[in-house]
Amino acid sequence: MIILLSALVTALVMVILFLLYYTARRPQLQTRQHLERMIAEAEAQRQAAKQQKPKASLEAGKAEDYHYMREQSFKERVIRPLVISVENWLMKFAPRELRAMMENMLMHLGVQEKWSLNRLVAGWVLCVAAGVFLALLSISVLSPLQVPQQIAILLLGVGLGAVIPFLLLQSAIQRRKATIRRQLPEFLDFLCVSVQAGLSFDGAVAKIVHRMKGPLTEEFRRMLRDMGLGMDRQRTLTQLANRCDLEEMYLFTASVIQAEHLGTSMSRTLKIQADNMRDRHRQAVRAMALKAPVKIIFPMVLFIFPAIFVMVVFPSALTLLKSLNQ
Repeated sequence: MIILLSALVTALVMVILFLLYYTARRPQLQTRQHLERMIAEAEAQRQAAKQQKPKASLEAGKAEDYHYMREQSFKERVIRPLVISVENWLMKFAPRELRAMMENMLMHLGVQEKWSLNRLVAGWVLCVAAGVFLALLSISVLSPLQVPQQIAILLLGVGLGAVIPFLLLQSAIQRRKATIRRQLPEFLDFLCVSVQAGLSFDGAVAKIVHRMKGPLTEEFRRMLRDMGLGMDRQRTLTQLANRCDLEEMYLFTASVIQAEHLGTSMSRTLKIQADNMRDRHRQAVRAMALKAPVKIIFPMVLFIFPAIFVMVVFPSALTLLKSLNQ
């Protein structure tokens, strides 16, 4: 009975996926048929034009295509197109809002130029499918369950498969933000000293970027690259703050943009911002130190107190038992 019910649920899920795929695919199929007709007409015209070309030029073109294909590796010729086709097919099952969320998370993670959005969304779809598979496997392995319990396990598997990728990405984003928050006071100190020494703001940033490493320097390096491509400083600073998504970075970029508009001293502005960031960092460290006694209670109760209890009370208990037996 359980196996039959699992098969019915699997068939229902497959039918729903097929309907979703067909609904999303139908406009593309119509467009594809129209394009195929246009391609067929263009191919007929190209074949007619080919018949007029000399035979030597055709052989030269074929030889060039053959050598080009031989120069590519097996990964470029077979594996990469296959992976791209699978990613594009899985992208059709993801909602549009998910793509915008994933793109925003990639921007905050700082890997929008390294990771592919299609690959990330396809991975999310695979995680949901894996959650459904594990839920069906659990239903078939466990003892006979009621229909509400089976539905609850199936929904739990779908929910876990959909939520776990977001939790992992959010955890990575929070770690990156913490690293940027730690690097920002030191970066601003170096920037303030460099500007006071006579360098311009852009020159000081370029000097520090070449000497430091970390996510903060990567964001400033991208800011310098955008400025080199012709983007103004205000826009690059605004995009920098949006990518980092930190209150400290918003304050820093706003103060630099205001100093540039009002014509005030950049070195004085950077000095004030460096002192402010250093104070904020000191306050954050003090807040973490005040939270430490509360956080250490649970490890002490679970691990330290039982060990102390065994070391102190156990010998006395043994001595008391021996005295009672005598």
